[in-house]
Amino acid sequence: MPPLSDSLPQLYRNLLGPLAAEEVPAEWKATCGSCAMLAGAGGAAVAPLDGRSRFFRADTKCCTFHPRLPNYLVGAVLTTDDPALAEGRRRMEARVASRVGVTPEWLSPPRAYSLLYENARGAFGRAQGLRCPFYEEGSGGCTVWAHREAVCSTYYCKYAAGEDGRRFWTAVKALLSLAEVQLARASLLDLAPALLDGETLTGQARPPVGPEDIDGGPPPAAAYAAAWGDWAGRETELYASCHAWVRALGPADLDALLGLDGRLARRSLERALSAVRSTDLPPVLRLDPAATVVWLADGSVALAAYSDLEAVALPGAAFELLVRFTGEEPVATVRERLRREKSADLADEVLLELYRHRVLTPPPARR
Repeated sequence: MPPLSDSLPQLYRNLLGPLAAEEVPAEWKATCGSCAMLAGAGGAAVAPLDGRSRFFRADTKCCTFHPRLPNYLVGAVLTTDDPALAEGRRRMEARVASRVGVTPEWLSPPRAYSLLYENARGAFGRAQGLRCPFYEEGSGGCTVWAHREAVCSTYYCKYAAGEDGRRFWTAVKALLSLAEVQLARASLLDLAPALLDGETLTGQARPPVGPEDIDGGPPPAAAYAAAWGDWAGRETELYASCHAWVRALGPADLDALLGLDGRLARRSLERALSAVRSTDLPPVLRLDPAATVVWLADGSVALAAYSDLEAVALPGAAFELLVRFTGEEPVATVRERLRREKSADLADEVLLELYRHRVLTPPPARR
C-alpha cells in the first residue's frame, strides 16, 4: 500500500510527521486520467438520479467544484517556477488581480457560485457552469494540483474499501481542513496581525449578496481596502510570505497550532485508518433493506448501498444466497447452513467486499 503522503501536496508531507508515512489503500477505482464516472467506463450508474443519468460529463468530470484555497497555498502557486504549473500560476495571478473572492485568509469561490453550488440538485459532475476555474479542458487535469486544498486532496468517486474508505478520507479531510484554517490564521497573526480585525475570518457573518456578486465582479473598493489595509496592491507579496512562513514549520509546530481539536481529529483518523486496513467481518450481518437492487439483462444483479456512484455486481445465483443474511444469526451460522442446504457459499473476499460497500451491514442495536 502507498504512504498517505502520496495523496497529499508536498507541503503536508513534512507537517504531518509520521502520519504522512502511514500506508493507506491505493484508490485504484477512481482515476483522473480515465474517469470511472464517464458513460462506458464500467457501469458507474445503477439507477437514474431524479430522472437524470448518474454519469459525469466528460468535460467536467468531478471538477464541478471551486476550491477554497488558504493563503499559503495561493502563495505556493504564485511563487512556483515549475513549468508544469505555469498555466495555474497565470490563472492564479489573473484571479488575484480580479479581486473576486480574494481575501488575506483565502481565495474563495465567487459568492454567486457558492449560492448555485449549495442549492443545486444532481449538478455535481454534470453542470459545466460549476466547473473549477483551474480545470484544464484539454488534458482533463488540474493546473494547480500540486498545491490543492483539502477537498480536492481527499475526494474519490469510488473507494477501494467502500464505506470504510470514505470514512477514512473524510477523516483526512477533517484534519487537513482544520490545518488550513489554523495555518492561514497563524501566518496572518505573525505577518499582518492588523488584518485579523477585518471581516474575512472564517465564521464571521458576511453582508448580503450584492449586485457585484451576482455579476461576478469585485467587491466595492472601500470594502476591499478595509479588508486588505496596507497590503492592498501587495496581495501576492502577502500570499508568498504566508507560504514561506508555513513552509518553515514542522510537525510539532502544527500540533501546537491545532491543539485539542487537532488531537481529536488525529484520533478519529487513526481509528478510521485501523478500520480501512481491517479484513475482519462483524459477527452478524444482514442484507441492507435500503440497498438498491437492479437486475441486469444477463441475469446478474447490481447492488448499491453506501454510495449512489458505485455498485457491486453479483451473479443472480449469488443473490439467492445473500438474502439468507437476515441479521438474526451469526455470519458463521448462515454460511454453514448454506453449505449444508445449498452446497454453496459466498467466498470470504466477496463477503468482505459486500460489507465494505454496506450491502451487508450489521443489524441495528436492539433496545
